[in-house]
Amino acid sequence: MNIPIETKPALWGVVGGAVALAIIGFSWGGWTTGGKAEAAAQMRANDAVVGALAPLCVDKFQRANDASANLATLKKTDSWSQGEFVEKGGWAAMPGTGTPERVTAVAKACAVLLAG
Repeated sequence: MNIPIETKPALWGVVGGAVALAIIGFSWGGWTTGGKAEAAAQMRANDAVVGALAPLCVDKFQRANDASANLATLKKTDSWSQGEFVEKGGWAAMPGTGTPERVTAVAKACAVLLAG
């Protein structure tokens, strides 16, 4: 089998074009790998759960005994510790919240809503 001499430069052109296409696609084209897409979807899902549970936490906080005293204490607490105050009070723990990280995120969002 005789391969024409022009074949080698053409094959190098195809390989170079494929590499350039991949670089451009992943850099500026918005292409993502499956793992990166899965991580982004998981982050959006967690944010949605936190956004849905934070108002429930606020309601639970406001319905608790001594809500006005707890709110005053929360507002006196440093902003970086307010989430811990809500979490320790048990207002952020709800059925189905899942991981401790998610409970902490709900507590922080709840504290922002309450202190704001």
